[in-house]
Amino acid sequence: MTNIKILKRLFNDYTKKYIAKIFLALIFSLILAASTSSIAWLLDPAVEKLFIQKNQSLMLIISLGIIFAFTAKGLSLYLAKSIMISVGEDVRKAIQVDMMKNLIKADTETIEKKHSGKFITNLISDVNFMTGLVSVGILNLFKDSLTLIGLVGVMVYQNWKLSIVALIMIPLASFFARFLGKRVGKVTVQAMDLAGTLNSYLLEIFRNHKLIKVFQKETYETSRADNALEQLKNKGKKLAIIYARSSPIMEFLTGIMIAILIYYSGKLIMSGEIAVNNFFSFLAAMMLAYQPVRSLATLNLTINQGLASAKRTLPIIDQKHNILEDKNLNELEISNGTIKFENVKFNYNLDSKSVLKGINLNILGGEMTSLVGHSGAGKSTILNLIPRFYDSSEGDIKIDSQSIKEKRLSSLRRNISLVSQETTLFDDTILNNIKYANLNASNEEVKNAAKLSFSEDFINSLPNKYNTLIGENGIRLSGGEKQRLSIARAFLKDSKIILLDEATSSLDSETEKKIQDALSSLTKGKTTLVIAHRLSTILNSKKIYVIDQGKVVGEGNHDELLNNSPVYKNFYNNQIQRN
Repeated sequence: MTNIKILKRLFNDYTKKYIAKIFLALIFSLILAASTSSIAWLLDPAVEKLFIQKNQSLMLIISLGIIFAFTAKGLSLYLAKSIMISVGEDVRKAIQVDMMKNLIKADTETIEKKHSGKFITNLISDVNFMTGLVSVGILNLFKDSLTLIGLVGVMVYQNWKLSIVALIMIPLASFFARFLGKRVGKVTVQAMDLAGTLNSYLLEIFRNHKLIKVFQKETYETSRADNALEQLKNKGKKLAIIYARSSPIMEFLTGIMIAILIYYSGKLIMSGEIAVNNFFSFLAAMMLAYQPVRSLATLNLTINQGLASAKRTLPIIDQKHNILEDKNLNELEISNGTIKFENVKFNYNLDSKSVLKGINLNILGGEMTSLVGHSGAGKSTILNLIPRFYDSSEGDIKIDSQSIKEKRLSSLRRNISLVSQETTLFDDTILNNIKYANLNASNEEVKNAAKLSFSEDFINSLPNKYNTLIGENGIRLSGGEKQRLSIARAFLKDSKIILLDEATSSLDSETEKKIQDALSSLTKGKTTLVIAHRLSTILNSKKIYVIDQGKVVGEGNHDELLNNSPVYKNFYNNQIQRN
């Protein structure tokens, strides 16, 4: 995406709606330019009347005029900045909302390809630079350009020859700023990449702090952190030096211009081409023009930072999803709830080897069906295809003879509950974590779900019971307690299809038996697909499928598979030996 296209995109999508406010900021910028120019212009009559003609009658009027001009300048600057800050913050929120909306809706594959820490950098740091491009960039362009035009007008009015000499500085400053801007854009991208990596690292530190302690890797991780921070420091220092480098160069250019002007104006005064009062007014205008010239010269830096960040951020907003909600499709209607896999193949990307190789399953409606197999066999992938976290590469999945790809995604997922071995909880109360399955559920319904999942006792033992805050991902709870809350969600949702991926893996044998009894009651008349490494949890399944290396290598009940499936028999014997 070219810089011009990025600017058009930012205007059309995020800035255009605030055009009235921007126009108002433009008006205040005009007042600012006029008041600044009037300060320089008032020095002409002030010097002439007071110091040359010694006319004290105008002293008070001119002095009040200068005070009024400075007041108008300060007030208009404040109002213009306030308006553009408001616009900038509105734009910031709009960009972040669009990013969050697309990330929340993103395919599972998209999220897994990039570390969450880098998304955070995009959402915060990159958007900050983009906001600066809109608010600071537009404001400075308005106020500094208009102010410079007004001051140049005063300078030309006083003496056009001196004005030509003074204006030579502007293209020199612009050339220098353009050169710096390119370097700033390049370094900014590098710094943002490093910041993203650091965010990712910090998230891993917080997530794995127990592992770090038990393996006594505090010194090792401190060294890694020091290295990451050192790289970020160096990029930050480099960026700051690039900015700082502009100051001495601009000061040098300004010093040369002033020296030349004083020398040249001295000759003009001595030849009678310009009066002293005209020179003072001209010099004041030129000195006041220094700030907008410098600001415009460095504006290129802000623009390049904003454009560099936009090139990282807009692709996230524009990310196309493979799995979309098509509102033109019909709702999925479930009666029996039979799920069929018809020659389903799957690979995570075109270049990777197939994970599933022609899977055919008949998951009985209203019954419990189980998948067994060694780790990496493809069991979890099969589960993930049913709610369309991924789509099959080939083949079809049907529920009651309806292809899930031809039905509305929302109606599919509405009828599915998932309890995974990777329990996900929010930094919120126990009540809200269970209620996440059904936000309209009553407190009594939540408590009933907790009771069915055998969570009630430990919840009531907590100081604040259901209003207890559980910390990030339930850090204040044990593994079994977290798993039971996850199961409680499934009870509360009361879906027609239940997917259980190692749902009881974190539970002790006694609690596991209670959960199995509860699940038997819950799943009665519902389609249930279970993955479990503990064969004890699936022995009563109507049908068991044996998955090995992405293929179905056996099916039947427990007794049938023991007689007919070497893979299942081996799997079973290994468990017996471990127990």
